[in-house]
Amino acid sequence: MTDPGFEGLGAEDAKLVTLARSVRARNGAAEGAAVRDLDGRTYNASTVSLPSLQLTALQAAVAAAVSSGAEGLEAAAVVTDADSLDEISVRAVRDLTMNGLVIRATTAGEVAELI
Repeated sequence: MTDPGFEGLGAEDAKLVTLARSVRARNGAAEGAAVRDLDGRTYNASTVSLPSLQLTALQAAVAAAVSSGAEGLEAAAVVTDADSLDEISVRAVRDLTMNGLVIRATTAGEVAELI
């Protein structure tokens, strides 16, 4: 049975939301994110908040993908309490794809926005 919050998403995109929720919960972070590269590999990350380094979860997930050799992204998902995603994080995804899907989901896993 499909989670009702994933209505309209394909299985691979729903998986990104699940991965983003999991990393957020596991790390007790403000946000969790997951991205899928052009080869179908997934990378996930949570918010990074250090005295010398601040990254949103989406920025961290994009950085993980790039540092692992990803040349492009198909889709990304962010689980957050925020009402919108910051432009800089979305631009990090757009650096690797102009038309890839960016999903903003609530902490309950409900899809709130498709960008």
